[in-house]
Amino acid sequence: MIQNIKRFSAIAILGLVLSVFHSCDDSSEKFTINAPTAPVLQELNFAKLELDAVNTNNPAVTLNWAEADYGQQASINYSIEFSKTEDFAEATTASTVTGKTSVTLSVNEVNTAAGNAGLNPFNWENVFIRVKAGLGTQGGEKIASNAVMLEVYPYFNYVFNDFYLVGDATAPGWNNNNNNPALFRDPNDANTYYYTGFWADNGHFKVLSTTGEWQPQYGTDDGSTVGANLGGGTDPERFPYGGGNGIPAGFYTFKINFASNTFSFESFDANGKNSPASLTVKGTSTADIALTALAFDGHIWYAKDVKLTPGNVEFVTDSGTKWGSSSSFSGVATDGGGSIPVVVEDNYDIWFNDLTGRYILIPLNL
Repeated sequence: MIQNIKRFSAIAILGLVLSVFHSCDDSSEKFTINAPTAPVLQELNFAKLELDAVNTNNPAVTLNWAEADYGQQASINYSIEFSKTEDFAEATTASTVTGKTSVTLSVNEVNTAAGNAGLNPFNWENVFIRVKAGLGTQGGEKIASNAVMLEVYPYFNYVFNDFYLVGDATAPGWNNNNNNPALFRDPNDANTYYYTGFWADNGHFKVLSTTGEWQPQYGTDDGSTVGANLGGGTDPERFPYGGGNGIPAGFYTFKINFASNTFSFESFDANGKNSPASLTVKGTSTADIALTALAFDGHIWYAKDVKLTPGNVEFVTDSGTKWGSSSSFSGVATDGGGSIPVVVEDNYDIWFNDLTGRYILIPLNL
């Protein structure tokens, strides 16, 4: 008897049995599959691939494979995996396709996959690539192909935004190019930024995307949500109240989220929190770099336009205390928190807050 099958859902039962659900009634049939035969990934006709940071949408590599065989007619899902090691212990998925035996990855897709696999930018390193087959929405009965090796030269894609303070409540005043302090990005949420420190009496402030430029700029009109002028529009009012009288002098924490367009401005108790006499950046990425404390607020330290190479750094006080973290570019350093990874060579602006341990390393050329 021939039945009309409009849809089916495949699930693995004891690794070998699939249930097929027919749309015509509530009954089901079971059928077995053979032990699946793995897909076979074709070798590439080149051994080295230098990724172009300019033309990132261009095709970089086309992968072809012989399909997996499950012994039954079924739509097979394929995941393209990249790994720094041949055992694929920490594999990352570059792309997925269904019912196909070929995929073309763009320069950006290969660069992202290489970076997620742990390859360092601006170095020739080997990456291993394989195709993993699976059935159904849950990818049951997974089986992997052979691996091919490719030597790749990735570029670095700095995906973060950086922001700066301006205003008469802050150190630079209403000068948009006066060593404007950077906001400190949350290492776990790239949309959230903080600044804890001293704010001048009866002052206001705004947030800038680029020092020396008034747009894009951010403020508030109603005292509760973030407004923006991204260029050519009307400037928003000033933080934290949207105009009127400024804030009383003191220590506050400003928090802003650019995804939800919300912010908060709350008092911070700085009593008894003393700054170190000196603070130095030390590590394998650089010779010692002495940080300078803002005269306006001695808890905020900085170094401008300093070269860092791949390696690590820590913030070391005059008493020998070492502050660090495992998060690159931005994070919260703690006493004995380890070394901060520097993943790409560039010139950086470095900012550190000894009240909170927050730091940010801003590359200037990426």
